[in-house]
Amino acid sequence: MMISLPGTGGHASEGVAAEGAATGSAIGLVVNPIAGLGARVALKGSDGTDVQARARELGAAPAATGRAALALMELMARLPPGTAAPRLLTAAGAMGEDAVHAAGLSAQCVYDPGPGPTSAADTARAVAALLCAGVGLLLFAGGDGTARDILDAMPGGLRAAARASATMTGSPRTGAPDGILHRPRDSCGPRGVPVVGIPAGVKMHSAVFGVHPRAAGQAAAAWTGGRSGVKAAEVMDRNEEALRAGRVVTRLYGWLTVPDEPVRIQQRKMGSSAPDADAVAGIAAGLAERVGAGALVVLGPGTTTRAVAAALGAHDATLAGVDVLRVESAGPCAAARVILADARADQLLAQPDLWIALSPIGGQGFLLGRGNQQVSPDLLRTAGRERLAVLATEAKLAALGGRPLLVDTGDPVLDEELSGYVRVITGRRSSAMHLLSP
Repeated sequence: MMISLPGTGGHASEGVAAEGAATGSAIGLVVNPIAGLGARVALKGSDGTDVQARARELGAAPAATGRAALALMELMARLPPGTAAPRLLTAAGAMGEDAVHAAGLSAQCVYDPGPGPTSAADTARAVAALLCAGVGLLLFAGGDGTARDILDAMPGGLRAAARASATMTGSPRTGAPDGILHRPRDSCGPRGVPVVGIPAGVKMHSAVFGVHPRAAGQAAAAWTGGRSGVKAAEVMDRNEEALRAGRVVTRLYGWLTVPDEPVRIQQRKMGSSAPDADAVAGIAAGLAERVGAGALVVLGPGTTTRAVAAALGAHDATLAGVDVLRVESAGPCAAARVILADARADQLLAQPDLWIALSPIGGQGFLLGRGNQQVSPDLLRTAGRERLAVLATEAKLAALGGRPLLVDTGDPVLDEELSGYVRVITGRRSSAMHLLSP
């Protein structure tokens, strides 16, 4: 029997709330079905019905269900010995049930969004139903926009706007109020249900996501087995409309509680500053020398790569898009020009004999899988690892504190093939070896 949840307009299964609250052993799952839809087709996000329609016109296919299924399979495979498999609660259809079935598992649906497209309101209603059912951990598949929706729906989430009225003192490290930065597992009550984000969006700057879907499952397994405490993690909000216009506008939206798994849960993106001009000029010369005159280079997004393009004379390179440059000359007077701006994945595959030049995201260390999904697994395999040029200043590498560069291409086999030490161009005729890890 289905009953309406008070004030939601959705539907929940009768009797689930009492059973879940009594056992406290359930894990909830919410999937944003359209998360990441605009990734491969250069739309910088999936927010808005017009963007979603345009993405489908360009042949985009959603990937959130498959990535959620990977996380669930890893969760069940990584449970510590002697740990009972948790009950799974989810929303019907594409909002979670499909991913559970794809993972070969079963779950109880506590919310049914009904026919038609889903929305942020459905996410909120699904979260409310799962919390009423007494879940001890909430998994969600999506991007930064979904994380923002989860925060809005979570009683334990702290919004940045609420800091001024908070009576607790702020932590000097994150700005989060003391008392939610680090808490013992047992002190995490109903208002502090932890979450783990399964990365499925285009832009994922928030510190609530696993570094890849399997890592999200591993973090969930560690929590379920009692091996992980919790901490507060930042939810970042980036304006997609500004990004499409070539401007990066990001703000701290608030904090959610996540398992304290620093290897498995990603760092938030650090703010960008203009890279040192001399260092960038050296990197530009080093890239041109490596690929040679006449080469076609796929140049990923970011402030470092845009500065490199400008140093080569390609001042019209995009900030948030993936461009193709032709290197006109190498050596002391290296130069290049943009021949394809803000390219889609299919357009990149149509170009012959490409090099791929990328710079990691500051603070996070992601080289692939965060905002540059146009560089698809097919393109990476066609080019080969030997034609992957990694660009970073010495300061950017040092800021990682020894952590590896990360890859999350959506193809776990390819991620493993790309792993290992890679040479990073840090200047003209200067480089550093750095670990690349899935």
